[in-house]
Amino acid sequence: MVTAAGTPLRRARDGPHMSDPLIRRADDIAYEAVDAADGLEKGVLIGEESGGGNLAIRRFTLAPGGSVPKHTNDIEHEQYVLAGRYTVGIKGEEYEAEAGDSLHIPAGAVHWYRNDGDEPGSFLCAVPAGDDEIKLQE
Repeated sequence: MVTAAGTPLRRARDGPHMSDPLIRRADDIAYEAVDAADGLEKGVLIGEESGGGNLAIRRFTLAPGGSVPKHTNDIEHEQYVLAGRYTVGIKGEEYEAEAGDSLHIPAGAVHWYRNDGDEPGSFLCAVPAGDDEIKLQE
């Protein structure tokens, strides 16, 4: 297809973020401790480095007694709790999150996590691809 001016019409799938299908196996995911937090590990399931498209999907585990300090991110987060129960603070409010719950954390919102339980907690976190700078709060 062409536009009225005769130039080729670009389809969304022809854009700069076109990607190929990708399947990553659980054994292929490396988990690393998150330095700014106590008892938190992160594995990038799909991301730019693995050939993902416009989104990154990460899996976090929060150990019993673990916590993540108050911080902000420049990008929004969508999360789905896989296992366990933990407390999350978002914009000054506290919420209990457990397996099956979903969370939306707006870009720039101060938030934190705490696992007071006896079981590890884990959640998926989807974010736009790219840099996800964490800014610790006092």
